[in-house]
Amino acid sequence: MIYQPAIDTETITAIDVHTHVEADAHQHTSLDQELLDASAGYFRASVPRTPTVADLADYYRERKMAAVIFTVDATTALGGHPPVSSEMIAEQAAEHNDVLIPFGSVDPRKPADAVGRIHDLATNYGVRGMKFHPSLQGFDPSASAYYPIYEACAEHELVALFHTGQTGIGAGLPGGRGIKLRYSDPMLLDDVAADFPDLTMILAHPSVPWADASISIATHKANVFIDLSGWSPKYFPPQLTRAIGSMLKEKALFGSDFPLITPERWINDFEKLGVKEDAVPLIMKENALRVLSL
Repeated sequence: MIYQPAIDTETITAIDVHTHVEADAHQHTSLDQELLDASAGYFRASVPRTPTVADLADYYRERKMAAVIFTVDATTALGGHPPVSSEMIAEQAAEHNDVLIPFGSVDPRKPADAVGRIHDLATNYGVRGMKFHPSLQGFDPSASAYYPIYEACAEHELVALFHTGQTGIGAGLPGGRGIKLRYSDPMLLDDVAADFPDLTMILAHPSVPWADASISIATHKANVFIDLSGWSPKYFPPQLTRAIGSMLKEKALFGSDFPLITPERWINDFEKLGVKEDAVPLIMKENALRVLSL
Protein backbone atom coordinates (compact mmCIF):
# COMPACT_ATOMS: atom_id res chain seq x y z
CA MET A 1 0.00 0.00 0.00
CA ILE A 2 1.46 3.37 -1.07
CA TYR A 3 0.96 6.16 1.43
CA GLN A 4 -1.38 8.96 0.44
CA PRO A 5 -2.36 11.57 3.04
CA ALA A 6 -6.01 11.80 4.08
CA ILE A 7 -5.66 14.44 6.78
CA ASP A 8 -8.60 16.76 7.42
CA THR A 9 -6.56 19.94 7.56
CA GLU A 10 -9.54 21.95 8.77
CA THR A 11 -10.20 19.94 11.92
CA ILE A 12 -6.68 19.14 13.14
CA THR A 13 -5.33 21.66 15.63
CA ALA A 14 -1.62 21.25 14.89
CA ILE A 15 1.01 19.31 12.93
CA ASP A 16 3.92 17.94 14.92
CA VAL A 17 6.72 17.70 12.34
CA HIS A 18 9.16 15.77 14.55
CA THR A 19 8.23 12.46 16.17
CA HIS A 20 10.12 9.18 16.44
CA VAL A 21 9.05 5.61 15.79
CA GLU A 22 11.25 3.99 18.40
CA ALA A 23 10.19 0.36 17.95
CA ASP A 24 8.44 -2.05 15.61
CA ALA A 25 5.73 -4.53 16.60
CA HIS A 26 8.46 -6.96 17.73
CA GLN A 27 10.05 -4.26 19.92
CA HIS A 28 13.19 -4.01 17.82
CA THR A 29 14.59 -0.51 18.39
CA SER A 30 16.79 1.69 16.20
CA LEU A 31 19.10 2.45 19.14
CA ASP A 32 20.68 -0.02 21.52
CA GLN A 33 19.63 0.00 25.16
CA GLU A 34 22.58 2.07 26.38
CA LEU A 35 21.75 4.88 23.95
CA LEU A 36 18.02 4.67 24.69
CA ASP A 37 18.71 4.96 28.42
CA ALA A 38 21.12 7.88 27.96
CA SER A 39 18.61 9.75 25.81
CA ALA A 40 15.72 9.14 28.20
CA GLY A 41 17.84 10.30 31.13
CA TYR A 42 18.87 13.44 29.30
CA PHE A 43 15.25 14.37 28.51
CA ARG A 44 13.77 12.93 31.72
CA ALA A 45 11.14 11.31 29.53
CA SER A 46 7.86 10.61 31.30
CA VAL A 47 6.14 8.46 28.65
CA PRO A 48 7.04 5.04 27.17
CA ARG A 49 10.22 5.45 25.14
CA THR A 50 9.47 3.01 22.35
CA PRO A 51 6.16 3.90 20.63
CA THR A 52 5.18 1.94 17.53
CA VAL A 53 3.45 3.46 14.50
CA ALA A 54 0.07 2.35 15.88
CA ASP A 55 0.89 3.93 19.24
CA LEU A 56 1.69 7.25 17.57
CA ALA A 57 -1.51 7.14 15.52
CA ASP A 58 -3.64 6.61 18.61
CA TYR A 59 -1.77 9.28 20.54
CA TYR A 60 -2.10 12.02 17.93
CA ARG A 61 -5.63 11.10 16.85
CA GLU A 62 -6.77 11.51 20.45
CA ARG A 63 -5.24 15.01 20.48
CA LYS A 64 -6.69 16.00 17.08
CA MET A 65 -3.20 16.52 15.68
CA ALA A 66 -1.23 15.13 12.76
CA ALA A 67 2.40 14.03 13.05
CA VAL A 68 5.44 13.42 10.86
CA ILE A 69 6.97 10.09 11.89
CA PHE A 70 10.36 8.53 11.16
CA THR A 71 13.31 6.55 12.43
CA VAL A 72 17.04 7.15 11.90
CA ASP A 73 19.14 4.70 9.91
CA ALA A 74 22.61 4.83 11.47
CA THR A 75 23.52 1.22 10.66
CA THR A 76 27.16 1.86 9.78
CA ALA A 77 27.85 4.34 12.58
CA LEU A 78 26.27 2.00 15.15
CA GLY A 79 28.40 -0.95 14.12
CA GLY A 80 25.72 -2.76 12.15
CA HIS A 81 22.73 -2.20 14.45
CA PRO A 82 19.78 -1.93 12.02
CA PRO A 83 17.02 0.66 12.41
CA VAL A 84 13.30 0.17 12.51
CA SER A 85 12.27 -0.33 8.89
CA SER A 86 11.33 2.82 6.99
CA GLU A 87 9.32 0.63 4.61
CA MET A 88 7.32 -0.73 7.54
CA ILE A 89 6.78 2.78 8.88
CA ALA A 90 5.40 3.95 5.53
CA GLU A 91 3.16 0.91 5.11
CA GLN A 92 1.69 1.30 8.58
CA ALA A 93 1.34 5.06 8.19
CA ALA A 94 -0.81 4.34 5.14
CA GLU A 95 -3.21 2.56 7.50
CA HIS A 96 -3.35 5.69 9.68
CA ASN A 97 -3.17 8.33 6.96
CA ASP A 98 -5.71 10.53 8.73
CA VAL A 99 -3.05 11.55 11.28
CA LEU A 100 0.39 10.30 10.20
CA ILE A 101 2.90 11.47 7.59
CA PRO A 102 5.86 9.10 7.00
CA PHE A 103 9.43 10.17 6.32
CA GLY A 104 12.12 7.66 5.39
CA SER A 105 15.70 7.33 6.54
CA VAL A 106 18.75 5.88 4.78
CA ASP A 107 22.33 5.21 5.83
CA PRO A 108 24.36 8.06 4.25
CA ARG A 109 27.59 6.17 4.86
CA LYS A 110 26.53 3.94 1.95
CA PRO A 111 25.65 6.64 -0.61
CA ALA A 112 24.92 4.39 -3.59
CA ASP A 113 22.59 2.16 -1.58
CA ALA A 114 21.03 5.24 0.00
CA VAL A 115 20.13 6.74 -3.39
CA GLY A 116 18.49 3.51 -4.50
CA ARG A 117 16.46 3.29 -1.32
CA ILE A 118 15.33 6.90 -1.62
CA HIS A 119 13.95 6.19 -5.09
CA ASP A 120 12.21 3.07 -3.76
CA LEU A 121 10.80 4.72 -0.64
CA ALA A 122 9.46 7.64 -2.64
CA THR A 123 8.07 5.68 -5.59
CA ASN A 124 6.80 2.49 -3.99
CA TYR A 125 5.99 3.59 -0.43
CA GLY A 126 5.02 7.25 -0.75
CA VAL A 127 7.25 8.77 1.94
CA ARG A 128 7.05 12.57 2.02
CA GLY A 129 10.56 13.33 3.25
CA MET A 130 13.85 11.96 4.56
CA LYS A 131 15.32 12.28 8.04
CA PHE A 132 19.08 12.76 8.58
CA HIS A 133 21.01 12.92 11.86
CA PRO A 134 24.61 13.82 10.95
CA SER A 135 26.01 13.32 14.45
CA LEU A 136 24.40 9.93 15.05
CA GLN A 137 24.98 8.78 11.46
CA GLY A 138 28.59 9.99 11.58
CA PHE A 139 28.84 12.09 8.43
CA ASP A 140 29.67 15.62 7.36
CA PRO A 141 26.53 16.64 5.45
CA SER A 142 28.41 19.27 3.41
CA ALA A 143 30.75 16.69 1.83
CA SER A 144 30.25 16.23 -1.90
CA ALA A 145 30.15 12.44 -1.48
CA TYR A 146 26.62 12.83 -0.13
CA TYR A 147 25.32 15.15 -2.83
CA PRO A 148 23.73 12.30 -4.85
CA ILE A 149 21.51 11.67 -1.82
CA TYR A 150 20.23 15.24 -1.89
CA GLU A 151 19.79 15.06 -5.67
CA ALA A 152 17.54 12.04 -5.19
CA CYS A 153 15.52 13.84 -2.52
CA ALA A 154 15.08 16.87 -4.77
CA GLU A 155 14.13 14.70 -7.74
CA HIS A 156 11.26 13.20 -5.76
CA GLU A 157 10.35 16.51 -4.07
CA LEU A 158 11.07 15.04 -0.65
CA VAL A 159 11.61 17.30 2.35
CA ALA A 160 15.06 16.82 3.89
CA LEU A 161 14.90 17.08 7.69
CA PHE A 162 18.28 17.44 9.41
CA HIS A 163 19.05 17.15 13.11
CA THR A 164 21.07 20.18 14.20
CA GLY A 165 22.85 21.13 17.42
CA GLN A 166 23.17 19.23 20.67
CA THR A 167 21.81 15.69 20.93
CA GLY A 168 20.62 13.72 23.91
CA ILE A 169 21.75 10.50 22.21
CA GLY A 170 24.97 9.45 23.92
CA ALA A 171 24.72 12.30 26.44
CA GLY A 172 26.60 11.59 29.64
CA LEU A 173 28.40 8.54 28.29
CA PRO A 174 32.21 8.37 27.97
CA GLY A 175 33.09 10.24 24.81
CA GLY A 176 29.37 10.57 24.13
CA ARG A 177 29.68 7.05 22.65
CA GLY A 178 31.79 8.54 19.87
CA ILE A 179 29.01 10.82 18.58
CA LYS A 180 30.50 14.06 17.23
CA LEU A 181 28.41 17.18 17.70
CA ARG A 182 30.26 19.21 15.06
CA TYR A 183 28.60 17.22 12.28
CA SER A 184 25.32 18.84 13.35
CA ASP A 185 26.55 22.42 13.06
CA PRO A 186 23.81 23.94 10.84
CA MET A 187 26.37 26.02 8.97
CA LEU A 188 27.44 22.81 7.22
CA LEU A 189 23.94 22.72 5.74
CA ASP A 190 24.21 26.20 4.28
CA ASP A 191 26.33 24.67 1.51
CA VAL A 192 23.60 22.10 0.82
CA ALA A 193 20.86 24.73 0.77
CA ALA A 194 22.86 26.89 -1.63
CA ASP A 195 23.75 24.04 -3.97
CA PHE A 196 20.25 22.52 -3.98
CA PRO A 197 17.82 25.46 -4.18
CA ASP A 198 14.95 23.12 -5.15
CA LEU A 199 15.43 20.98 -2.05
CA THR A 200 13.13 21.92 0.83
CA MET A 201 15.13 21.60 4.04
CA ILE A 202 14.16 21.68 7.70
CA LEU A 203 16.80 22.40 10.34
CA ALA A 204 15.53 20.50 13.36
CA HIS A 205 15.71 21.83 16.92
CA PRO A 206 16.91 25.22 18.24
CA SER A 207 20.43 24.24 17.08
CA VAL A 208 22.06 24.97 20.44
CA PRO A 209 24.85 26.14 20.59
CA TRP A 210 24.45 27.39 17.00
CA ALA A 211 21.00 29.01 17.12
CA ASP A 212 22.23 32.17 15.39
CA ALA A 213 23.48 30.11 12.45
CA SER A 214 20.09 28.47 11.90
CA ILE A 215 18.32 31.81 12.18
CA SER A 216 20.69 33.28 9.62
CA ILE A 217 20.35 30.38 7.16
CA ALA A 218 16.56 30.27 7.40
CA THR A 219 16.42 34.03 6.85
CA HIS A 220 18.79 33.90 3.88
CA LYS A 221 17.63 30.73 2.07
CA ALA A 222 14.04 30.53 0.81
CA ASN A 223 14.20 26.72 0.81
CA VAL A 224 15.18 26.40 4.50
CA PHE A 225 12.81 26.14 7.48
CA ILE A 226 13.38 25.38 11.16
CA ASP A 227 11.50 23.12 13.53
CA LEU A 228 11.32 23.88 17.22
CA SER A 229 11.50 20.36 18.62
CA GLY A 230 13.76 18.78 21.16
CA TRP A 231 13.80 21.63 23.67
CA SER A 232 11.10 22.95 25.95
CA PRO A 233 10.29 26.43 24.63
CA LYS A 234 11.13 27.92 28.02
CA TYR A 235 14.76 27.09 27.22
CA PHE A 236 14.78 28.64 23.74
CA PRO A 237 17.59 31.14 23.16
CA PRO A 238 15.98 34.61 23.36
CA GLN A 239 17.03 35.51 19.82
CA LEU A 240 15.14 32.46 18.53
CA THR A 241 11.98 33.45 20.41
CA ARG A 242 12.17 36.92 18.87
CA ALA A 243 12.81 35.57 15.38
CA ILE A 244 9.92 33.08 15.26
CA GLY A 245 7.50 35.82 16.23
CA SER A 246 8.73 38.18 13.55
CA MET A 247 11.05 37.59 10.58
CA LEU A 248 10.81 33.79 10.79
CA LYS A 249 7.12 33.47 11.61
CA GLU A 250 6.51 31.86 8.21
CA LYS A 251 9.60 29.65 8.50
CA ALA A 252 9.13 28.08 11.95
CA LEU A 253 7.40 24.73 12.54
CA PHE A 254 5.96 23.12 15.65
CA GLY A 255 7.75 19.91 16.57
CA SER A 256 7.95 18.12 19.90
CA ASP A 257 10.52 15.27 19.56
CA PHE A 258 7.95 12.87 20.99
CA PRO A 259 8.31 10.56 22.91
CA LEU A 260 11.17 12.48 24.51
CA ILE A 261 9.06 15.62 24.88
CA THR A 262 5.25 15.48 24.81
CA PRO A 263 3.21 17.91 22.73
CA GLU A 264 1.34 18.97 25.86
CA ARG A 265 4.53 19.97 27.66
CA TRP A 266 5.83 21.80 24.59
CA ILE A 267 2.60 23.71 23.94
CA ASN A 268 2.16 24.63 27.58
CA ASP A 269 5.64 26.16 27.69
CA PHE A 270 5.26 27.75 24.25
CA GLU A 271 2.11 29.59 25.33
CA LYS A 272 4.14 31.33 28.03
CA LEU A 273 6.69 32.78 25.60
CA GLY A 274 4.51 35.66 24.50
CA VAL A 275 5.03 34.98 20.79
CA LYS A 276 2.96 37.41 18.70
CA GLU A 277 -0.58 36.15 18.24
CA ASP A 278 -0.54 36.24 14.45
CA ALA A 279 2.51 33.97 14.35
CA VAL A 280 1.04 31.16 16.46
CA PRO A 281 -1.29 29.53 13.88
CA LEU A 282 1.48 29.71 11.31
CA ILE A 283 3.92 27.90 13.59
CA MET A 284 1.44 25.33 14.87
CA LYS A 285 -0.06 24.28 11.54
CA GLU A 286 -0.14 26.59 8.53
CA ASN A 287 3.59 26.58 7.75
CA ALA A 288 3.69 22.78 7.92
CA LEU A 289 0.75 22.48 5.53
CA ARG A 290 2.75 24.45 3.01
CA VAL A 291 6.10 22.73 3.58
CA LEU A 292 4.55 19.25 3.43
CA SER A 293 2.28 20.13 0.48
CA LEU A 294 -0.84 19.00 2.32
